[in-house]
Amino acid sequence: MTLIRRRKFSVTLGGLVLTALVAVASLFFLTGQGVAAPPEQVCGSGLPSHAELTATLTQARNDDNGGFNLDMWATIVNRDGVVCGVTFTGNDRGDQWPGSRVIAAQKANTANAFSLPGLSLSTANLFSAVQPGGSLYGLQHSNPVDIGVAYGGDAAFYGTSADPMAGKKIGGVNVFGGGLALYNLDEAGNPVILGAIGVSGDSSCADHHIAWKTRDILALDNIPGGVSTTGDDNIVYDIANKKSSSGWGHPGCVIAAIEIGEALPNTHPIGPNP
Repeated sequence: MTLIRRRKFSVTLGGLVLTALVAVASLFFLTGQGVAAPPEQVCGSGLPSHAELTATLTQARNDDNGGFNLDMWATIVNRDGVVCGVTFTGNDRGDQWPGSRVIAAQKANTANAFSLPGLSLSTANLFSAVQPGGSLYGLQHSNPVDIGVAYGGDAAFYGTSADPMAGKKIGGVNVFGGGLALYNLDEAGNPVILGAIGVSGDSSCADHHIAWKTRDILALDNIPGGVSTTGDDNIVYDIANKKSSSGWGHPGCVIAAIEIGEALPNTHPIGPNP
């Protein structure tokens, strides 16, 4: 009888230990890489809501952008690289290239990671610099994507306010058009970097144009300066014979796209909206 009681006690004690371990593991999962805190708790103020991002992206996507007139993905990250919003312009997540969801997030991470309070670099600006012999060769292999964040969660929530990437750090480096840093103004009128936007789903040229227009509509284009010929972070179409004269060039897609891109500082000027 005593032996049976001891066995029962051992089983009970083992069950309690197992329950405790499960509870600890669950707590780690909920506060670590499993289910992150809601993005509004980590992203703070100044960045657009999911609804605002969707509306402005859709407005920009509906312009003539020199691409294939495709639906788009967009991602916003804050200054720490935390995903604050993921959205798309189609009726369903399958209406735009599924692979562009992660690419948009990479672009947002890149533009944020390599822009500063005093200098904005778009992902388009990085294309030539990372080629063999370029000043930033190898940059594209740094800061890898967290695949658990990129591909985790239920796909039914992709692009919604409950996207599984929201509230987590995606990482990744992308070096063609579509990523732009986001800047607000402080009380003294000085640019303050808040994070970045990444857009993907069309040609790389159109991606940049749509990102630029989206940022302009959001009035988060108060950039301090950049490497383009107009002193901003616009795409630079100066590659000839596979060589960029400035070192910051991006391939042109079609003539119409080049014309739209070069006109952006005039059609959608940076700085406070009038």
